[in-house]
Amino acid sequence: MRPDLTRYAWLSLAAAFATLLLKLLAWKLTGSVGLLSDALESLVNVGGALMALSMLRIAAMPPDDGHAYGHSKAEYFSSAFEGLLIVVAAGSILWAALPRLLDPRPLEAAGLGLAVSVAASAINLAVAQVLLRAGQRHRSIALTADGHHLMTDVWTSAGVVLGVLLVALTGWHRLDALLAIAVAVNVLWTGRALMRESVAGLMDAALPEEELAQLQAVLDEFRAEGIGFHALRTRRSAARRFASMHVLVPGDWSVRRGHALLERLEQRIAERLAPITVLTHLEPIEDAVSYGDEGLDRP
Repeated sequence: MRPDLTRYAWLSLAAAFATLLLKLLAWKLTGSVGLLSDALESLVNVGGALMALSMLRIAAMPPDDGHAYGHSKAEYFSSAFEGLLIVVAAGSILWAALPRLLDPRPLEAAGLGLAVSVAASAINLAVAQVLLRAGQRHRSIALTADGHHLMTDVWTSAGVVLGVLLVALTGWHRLDALLAIAVAVNVLWTGRALMRESVAGLMDAALPEEELAQLQAVLDEFRAEGIGFHALRTRRSAARRFASMHVLVPGDWSVRRGHALLERLEQRIAERLAPITVLTHLEPIEDAVSYGDEGLDRP
């Protein structure tokens, strides 16, 4: 059974609030629009963590009469919402940076502001690594999306810190606004990737190539025994996978023998790709009718 993952969302939420406050402090100390853009992205982290917490709670609910396959797809709403928030944050960054590009201003207390920003980035880096490992281990798109977003925040912060240092060293104040605009572009790219993955899951996209290869490897083991397969279809729903297929066996097999084969097949697939729900349909291999229903719907 999948463990409760909301503790990771609570960790992400705590980190988001802490880094937001630290980055706002850094912006107030320096007046850097680059650091302001960094703080605005941290505001997105708070919204994303709240959404992840809500959706992970729903995803953990057991199947019921209205949701026989469970609630795991709720995680896609979390990652899509976070992607949308990222796009909004990018627009806010551009809104703050463009006027400063035309009217640059000198930075204040750059050293202290940078120290605060680096401390915030260290928190994000540590929490991102925890989320990414948990997301991979438990196959949670919500945690993985949150972790990738925090890592983007880390790299963004690194760019902003470098920019503030360069402004302090060179005196070229427009560089602060230019780096803020670069941050906005980077944030938009991350939002696009998250929304694209979420849409793929909601649209019942097939399993990724490496997992399809594992599934085909299991089927090849049975093909070596003279068993045939067609109408193979797969989809993913957050942590859970689904696969359906028609299994072709000699027509003179007994029901007991066919059932034993299907049990063995489904067990082997589960060993390679758990958690997975496998639906099979047994057909006689020598009957032409068996090959007339390979489409999604019967003709």
